[in-house]
Amino acid sequence: MIPASRSRLFGVTLVVMALMITLGVRLWYVQVKHHVGYVALANQDRIRDVIQPSVRGEILSDNGTPLVTDASSLVIAVNMAQVGQEADGGTAELNRLAALLGISDKTMRQKVRLCTVGVQQPCWQGSPYQPIPVAEDVPDRLALQVLESKKEYPGVSADVQPVIHYNEPAATDMSQVLGYLQPITAQEVKQLHIPVTGFSGVDLVGQSGLEEQYDKQLRGTAGVDEVAVNAAGQVTSTIRDNKPVAGDDLVTSINANVQAATQTALRNAVLAAQAAGNSDATSGAAVVETTSGRIVAMASYPTYNPSVWSGGISEREFKALFGTSHGEPILERATQGQYPPGSTFKVTTLTAGIKYGDSLYADYDCPAATNVGGHAFNNDFGNGGEMSLHQALVLSCDTIFYNIGLQIWDTDNRKYDTVTRPNVPIQFEQKIEMDWGFGKDTGIDLPGESNGTIPTREWLYYFWKDNAHTGQNWCKHGNANGSYVQQIEYDDCAFGNVWEPGQAIIASIGQGYVAVTPLQLANAYVALANGGKLYSPRIGEALISPTGKVQHINPPVIGHLPASKTTLAYIRSALAGVVTSGTAAGTFGGFPLGKVCIAAKTGTAQVFGKNSTSNFASFAPCDHPKYVVVMMIPDAGYGADASGPAVRKIWDAIYGLEGAKAATPNGVLPGLPHMNIAGQIVPSGPGAAKKNR
Repeated sequence: MIPASRSRLFGVTLVVMALMITLGVRLWYVQVKHHVGYVALANQDRIRDVIQPSVRGEILSDNGTPLVTDASSLVIAVNMAQVGQEADGGTAELNRLAALLGISDKTMRQKVRLCTVGVQQPCWQGSPYQPIPVAEDVPDRLALQVLESKKEYPGVSADVQPVIHYNEPAATDMSQVLGYLQPITAQEVKQLHIPVTGFSGVDLVGQSGLEEQYDKQLRGTAGVDEVAVNAAGQVTSTIRDNKPVAGDDLVTSINANVQAATQTALRNAVLAAQAAGNSDATSGAAVVETTSGRIVAMASYPTYNPSVWSGGISEREFKALFGTSHGEPILERATQGQYPPGSTFKVTTLTAGIKYGDSLYADYDCPAATNVGGHAFNNDFGNGGEMSLHQALVLSCDTIFYNIGLQIWDTDNRKYDTVTRPNVPIQFEQKIEMDWGFGKDTGIDLPGESNGTIPTREWLYYFWKDNAHTGQNWCKHGNANGSYVQQIEYDDCAFGNVWEPGQAIIASIGQGYVAVTPLQLANAYVALANGGKLYSPRIGEALISPTGKVQHINPPVIGHLPASKTTLAYIRSALAGVVTSGTAAGTFGGFPLGKVCIAAKTGTAQVFGKNSTSNFASFAPCDHPKYVVVMMIPDAGYGADASGPAVRKIWDAIYGLEGAKAATPNGVLPGLPHMNIAGQIVPSGPGAAKKNR
């Protein structure tokens, strides 16, 4: 029995095969060992390998709804290895085909040219021996015209091929997470040991996102028929028949409803920041993660429709994806964007202070400024008097955390602060920050993750070495009596390898050299919310084989926070107070906290020469947290003004509050889908839902 999810191509393929037989057309895709392409058959029987393509697995949401599928399509392709041998180089044939398809001769030439040095998109990235697809989803009449007119189109084929289909709007909401496919290159054929089928819709490999991370499992295994072929091209016998094995389906933990709400909230927050006068606020990211390390939603703005990769991408579309003038929507900002976390980072400084020897229950002075080396590091709201660390988090007193950082710096291996070599001890506070998961990748199942920056002495050494005489070339451009920027460059040239008290102070509130990804911030708050377990988060939840075998994918624990249970509980209690009486009280005014208690920390990170980065990190419910929601929007202003209201909208969507439809009724996620007797992947039945997978 052919499983329903694997038979998408079967019916249409039979129809076209019947048409081809009726028309007297025989077409064999064969592979000779060490050479790919069509084969000129000799006058005696020879052994040939006939490649049978496998069907790529689907990518599914947490309840089994397809996000990326294979669909059958009539594809017209050009075999340039054959067309190029014609007397005119194939010009006449390509022009006739362009007219048939209703495209310009120039567009046709662009579609069939190879991607080589200096050639911009559109171009063909795959093997020059493969037929190059020039049109997908063509009408039957055009396919028949090509098949019937072999004299006019000797190097053109029309076949039913699998093409990637993106289900909207979910695919656009998470295009960077899904990634994209591109034709396999000769180098990848060697590296991955993949036989080339000759079908453009099959000879694809993942180039980013989940498509790249799980490419091997999704791709399956091509079948190989070893056959004897006579001089007439007829198969005389089958020597060996290895059937293709379809790829596994990937079930993700992405909840399509939460994802849609998160993407919408992020987009609206960016646009609202622009409307408020922050014209440079053009991008951002948001993450929803369970307290057991599963990603429920991951949004990046701007985003794009991944269908742009199907059927060839134009030069204009390519520039729109990768060009900075359009915001580089290809970037997965949740894992690749690096931003100063601002006051959301104060939870790490508090734990560093307690580890250093400060009392968790003492009162501390919150002065209007901390003065170091003739420079005043100001508190955001002036003199706050004495207060507890609980109140310091609630009101976000900068100077208390400045002073924690300063006192640690003052006794922290000062002899190493002028860094002349990389292998020197890490600072006490920066070691604590890295133990929270910052300054290194989380290990999420997505490629290309950024590490962020924690300014250790080693990092400072390499940063200075890379920019003093090269890179930004501080020593060349610096001037002690020049402009403000030139004076800074002059100081950086002379003292850029010195870990100074001002750097330690500003790092204590998540500014200066400190940079984190939205995912790192979310993952740190997951550990805070769950009592200290630091997970390597996962988007993939399970791989389901064509036979229904399930391979579970679980987020591994990769560390524990450098704080006691008591300290973490103290911080969680303070963050609940941030929402009721602190810096997020206005943001959550009127919110039904009696139904769902939200704990949060605002963050407004100042950036030299730019507007502040708006950050908001939160978890809920307060007493037994299930989810963490984080948003970061650069150049957008205060955390409570831009990101905060958007995060509120996401909580509304998760729990169905303030008139929103609940994406996860009562906060319960669906159970893992399964394969039914017909081979279809379907949602789990009643009672199978899990409160926190």
